[in-house]
Amino acid sequence: MTLPIDLAILTLVVISGIGALAVKDLLGASIVFSAYSFLMCLAWASMGAVDVAFTEAAVGAGVSTVFCVAAVFHTTRRTKD
Repeated sequence: MTLPIDLAILTLVVISGIGALAVKDLLGASIVFSAYSFLMCLAWASMGAVDVAFTEAAVGAGVSTVFCVAAVFHTTRRTKD
């Protein structure tokens, strides 16, 4: 039962990781990176590591996203290339 869910989460993690690297808009990349962190939180929770999942949710999807979005608003939003 959990194998299809794990494969779906793994697929979404890979897609969001590639998407975070491919997006040229820095704010969009920050949001896709936040989705990546949230999906990793789900992956850790499905493996039974609830403490790691909670830390990933708090630091990865929470604090890091706020810092990245704040940094984007203080710099230019698009890349030069």
